Amino acid sequence: MLRKIGFIGLGTVGRHMAANLVRGGYDLAVFDTDPSKMDELVALGATGAETAAEAARGRELVISIVSEGDEQGPLFCGETGILAGIEPGTIFADMGTTSLETTLQMAEETAKKRCFYLDAPVWGNKDHAASGLLTIIVGGDPGIIGKCREPFSIFGLNTITVGEIGDATKMKFIVNMVQGTLVQVLAEGLVFGEKMGFSADKILEVLDTRGVASPIFHLKGRAMSRNEFTRSLAMKYVNDGMHLVMNAARLVGLHLPAAEAASKMYEKGVEAGYGEEDFSAVIKVLRK
Repeated sequence: MLRKIGFIGLGTVGRHMAANLVRGGYDLAVFDTDPSKMDELVALGATGAETAAEAARGRELVISIVSEGDEQGPLFCGETGILAGIEPGTIFADMGTTSLETTLQMAEETAKKRCFYLDAPVWGNKDHAASGLLTIIVGGDPGIIGKCREPFSIFGLNTITVGEIGDATKMKFIVNMVQGTLVQVLAEGLVFGEKMGFSADKILEVLDTRGVASPIFHLKGRAMSRNEFTRSLAMKYVNDGMHLVMNAARLVGLHLPAAEAASKMYEKGVEAGYGEEDFSAVIKVLRK
């Protein structure tokens, strides 16, 4: 049974995942590049680490949820990164959203340390994380995945195995594409209806009655209707995820016109200063 866990990345989703692990009785060491984000976890009973290496050292399982970007390289393979502290036999679950190239490279470097890598991006927002309702998409050795099911169940409702290392990253591309495009389409529908004289609430009342009704339409539609864009899943992360989707599509020679249009709208939203708001704020780009 895995009880000693290192956790790196205490962002919008990660901090709730880590908090649930502490409340579940796990021995947790945490690290984030913003030290203030560790305070809440330390107050709950976690051990605050000064570096990612320290958080990984002496742990049976190390979880990282860091997006692709400038911080990821140093946090993983820098002098004070995860690989500098992780010990042979440790399981490393990479739960961030990265490119396929990065995922495969991280798996290779982890293997050199005689550790076990899991490609395990999570799907969900901060509310799902706080309630233990995330979906964990996993690729890797089935035996290693089996050892992690208990701690994963603390913050995830579903752990879905999709194949080998790299396959979970590919599946997350699909998730990101569908989710981002659906919310963009909903925003267009509401703005179109508003221009024709309908209220957003009336449009949503109709949409909620038949085949297009869905939890994401209901949740994000109400946010758009009320102009309530409190961050649940930040637009900057959706924008990054859509860029990864478009790059992956180019690599397989596929044109995704709807996803490409949605990606451009999220990019405009970030450029307009909405990056820290919920991604449903994409409607503000259309309303300008």
